[in-house]
Amino acid sequence: MKQSLSIKLGQQLKMTPQLQQAIRLLQLSALELEQEIQENIDANPLLETEDDWSDGSDGDSADNDVSGNDPIESQELEASIDDTSAGADMEFTDDFAATELEPSDFPDNYGEEMISTEVVDIAIDGMGESEVSDQLHEPLAEDIPVDSNWDDVYPQSPAGTAAESDYDAGANDSAEETLESHLLWQLNLMPIADSDRQIALAIIDAINDDGLLGTSIADICLTLAGNNQGPEPPPTEAEVTQILHRIQRFDPVGVGARDLRECLLLQLEQLDAATPWLNEATTLVSKHLDVLGNKDFTTLVRQTQLSEHELSQVVALIRTLQPRPGNALLVEKADYEIPDVLVRKDKGRWLVELNPETLPRVRINNTYAGLIKSIPTGPDKDYLRDNLQEAKWFLKSLQTRHDTLLKVAAKIVEVQKDFLECGPEAMKPLILADIAEQVDLHESTISRVTNRKYLATPRGLFELKYFFSSHVGTTSGGEVSSTAIRALIRKVTAEENPRKPLSDSKIAAILAEQKISVARRTVAKYRESLSIPPSNERKQLV
Repeated sequence: MKQSLSIKLGQQLKMTPQLQQAIRLLQLSALELEQEIQENIDANPLLETEDDWSDGSDGDSADNDVSGNDPIESQELEASIDDTSAGADMEFTDDFAATELEPSDFPDNYGEEMISTEVVDIAIDGMGESEVSDQLHEPLAEDIPVDSNWDDVYPQSPAGTAAESDYDAGANDSAEETLESHLLWQLNLMPIADSDRQIALAIIDAINDDGLLGTSIADICLTLAGNNQGPEPPPTEAEVTQILHRIQRFDPVGVGARDLRECLLLQLEQLDAATPWLNEATTLVSKHLDVLGNKDFTTLVRQTQLSEHELSQVVALIRTLQPRPGNALLVEKADYEIPDVLVRKDKGRWLVELNPETLPRVRINNTYAGLIKSIPTGPDKDYLRDNLQEAKWFLKSLQTRHDTLLKVAAKIVEVQKDFLECGPEAMKPLILADIAEQVDLHESTISRVTNRKYLATPRGLFELKYFFSSHVGTTSGGEVSSTAIRALIRKVTAEENPRKPLSDSKIAAILAEQKISVARRTVAKYRESLSIPPSNERKQLV
């Protein structure tokens, strides 16, 4: 093959490190963004947080406060949507204007420029003027009393613990109580023989999270027989059953039951004998629980010889019981999400603003940045110059993230304004491509900026992706959001006659009357996504 030189003209798309950083910051949640900022602050000495400059901890206080400016007032970043205009024009108040600074050219008043530009770029909240305390520790007294020890005057940290270690507020929190630990605590309070205690431990170990016995008495006996290494014979089923009855008196009531019928009967036994309809409820659970589960109230009226009104009273008493007694101790920790964007209505206009609590308060350290001009050329100057450029890129990426988030959130609120006014039934169909076209961004960017970002509205806290939904055609040629259809299904089932609940076909017919063309199987799919049971399970006596 003959070798030759040639020139070709082509185009290539390459992602610069700055672009990669901006994309990575765009898809981070508020918590992940906070961690990312802290990592950059730890790695870059030219970045500092609000605590650093408010405490006056970086360098000389005189050098750090060269501007002499007043405390920076709170800057509001918002987009207002005029509710009275047909076009819903957007008005942006953007204080995130980027200021490009060359790392090789710094004026004498560089510190003033950084305070008046970079801080406003990132720190949306107002920050008070730094107050540096000049108070130092009192010097040691020349004469310390003989009868006092050094630890009495200056207490030392505990053995094996560093004095400067951070205090862990959750270190002394009590352990989360489980059903097993709750039952073991009651078992320890009960006088019981060692042999019976081993049986009780095996029974408690076989109780599942619902509070029901997850295995049979025979299996428990086999387990105990396999673990029996002493001369005593293994326990019999009668002995295990006797210990089980004692555990079934533990709290919560009904724990250790072998099936639903036994669980309900145990709870009925604990009620006061003067409870109305107690005997009828016990009979119904004992003999007709299967019929009650099928909600065949006509058969129940015939078998129990009760009127419909009386039967409804008995069923109401049974509904007060807990079919899963273990759930009484199942306390799920609430997941708290901090909203990234706030929406409020003021004088007929919907205002969209970034949450100041989630905005990073970070800036470039003016003391270190000012050294670039004073120190001679060398490795130190190159180090500061490189870190300054990286700090500028990072701040600009943060600025881009907030600008994009605000722009997208404001456009979503503009499109879904009817949802804020009237509720989920007024939700409009919306896809990523619609917002991408209106804000002149790519769909992938819209997907990143709406992922794990939350919007606080007067109607609650929603993820930005909640406002995107598919559409269903109407008989008039229009479109309706699937979210709106789910809201209509929930409303229709909530207003139905509990004696004659609506079937999926009937719900589809009701939606067709509102010019919404939805198949029965689609109604069933939406109903299941809302955790609404079918019509035969929604039937009730009134």
